[in-house]
Amino acid sequence: MATLTPAYGRDYKSAAAAIKDLIEGKDFVLHDITSRWDGSYCTISDFNPGDKLTIRYSDNRKCTIYNVK
Repeated sequence: MATLTPAYGRDYKSAAAAIKDLIEGKDFVLHDITSRWDGSYCTISDFNPGDKLTIRYSDNRKCTIYNVK
């Protein structure tokens, strides 16, 4: 499971808003110390169906899980 945070200083007040932007293909930063792409920008197209993503929002104080379709 990879953890994503919004890129370019964006932040969200709700999980729905974060998921909406993820689905629309906006950039997020990947946080996965086991991956060679840790710290890189990514979009939903970089993941496979069935992957579970944790999305951090609200100044990284909250998170939600999204299953890639």
